[in-house]
Amino acid sequence: MSQDKRTQLIHHAYVPPEGFGGVAPGVHKASTVLFPNVAALQARNWRSKSGYTYGLHGTPTTFTLEERIATLEGGLQTLLVPSGLAAITLVDMALLRQGDEVLIPDNAYGPNKELARNELAGWGITHRFYDPMDARGLAALIGPHTKLLWLEAAGSVTMEFPDLPALVKVAREHGLTVALDNTWGAGIAFDPFELTHEGEPLGVDVSVQALTKYPSGGGDVLMGSATTRDEALHLKLKFCHMRMGWGVGGNDVELVLRSLPSLALRYEAQDAAARTLAAWWSQRREVVQVLHPALPGSPGHECWKRLCTRAAGLFSVVFNERYSPEQVFAFIDALRVFKIGYSWAGPVSLAVPYNLKIMRDVPAYSGTLVRFSIGLEAAADLIHDCQQALQALGP
Repeated sequence: MSQDKRTQLIHHAYVPPEGFGGVAPGVHKASTVLFPNVAALQARNWRSKSGYTYGLHGTPTTFTLEERIATLEGGLQTLLVPSGLAAITLVDMALLRQGDEVLIPDNAYGPNKELARNELAGWGITHRFYDPMDARGLAALIGPHTKLLWLEAAGSVTMEFPDLPALVKVAREHGLTVALDNTWGAGIAFDPFELTHEGEPLGVDVSVQALTKYPSGGGDVLMGSATTRDEALHLKLKFCHMRMGWGVGGNDVELVLRSLPSLALRYEAQDAAARTLAAWWSQRREVVQVLHPALPGSPGHECWKRLCTRAAGLFSVVFNERYSPEQVFAFIDALRVFKIGYSWAGPVSLAVPYNLKIMRDVPAYSGTLVRFSIGLEAAADLIHDCQQALQALGP
């Protein structure tokens, strides 16, 4: 009996020939994965990438991005999650239990700190914030229940660059797992798994990124990653990843895969433009401090110089106290090329004010701070935009 056309359209017999090659990887989207027989279904193994079991646990497209991010980070295994914050959450949930303690740098990404203050605290996991620029003082904070040390380089908003190998060394001496938020470095500025101190290998255990930023580069995708070199640690993360049901869509993965080939070029271009603008701002009387790791005089510059070859297109300026927050806001509102919005590493340059008094346990600066994210516009146009907007500051 011939089948109804409705059935034929769903169960069509045609299979395209193998051997097609294109520049971009194919996009595979699936929740259900089909098996040829019951034996194959029952032999499924979601723990490895030897096959497929369910869309949530991987498709050819997500496996491809995971492998490329692992290469970018210098790791061996990568897991994808819906955002950078989800990557931080994955590490915390997989490695911490009731009664444990986590140490977080005081200048870390704000939601990382809020996660500790709220959800982790509610689950009986304690936390302490530490000064990332004081490696010697870190040891005094480590107690019998401390299990995880978070690192971030450069620090969020205030851009301090810590002595990463020195911090890792302290953690190693106390048996802590070390996780790094490597969104700023993006796998380009330095290799998080190949840190050394006086010849001693001191790489991190886990490197997380907000793929939302440089790997995507378009300001239109939310995604995160967690990369490791240790198989046992990877499986801890993977089991938690499975139980939490975290997955990413094939179309979003496609966008990140499409952007990866230009990552190094974009990073370098935004780095160069940011340094040009940071140098220009350092000559302006309206500001008292320019915070850019590659700029001499910025906190941690020597640590950056020892470790890094490049710097991201991100820096902050601290306005003179004689300018009120409202005056600084007027300056930002007067910008025309720069737009106002959170995130960074996209094609459009952004400017955002921050109130350090509510962000830091010990605020380092009293003037109003503005963070600039440099996009792909011409540096000369960005300087001209800042120059014209400064008139809105007033006398």
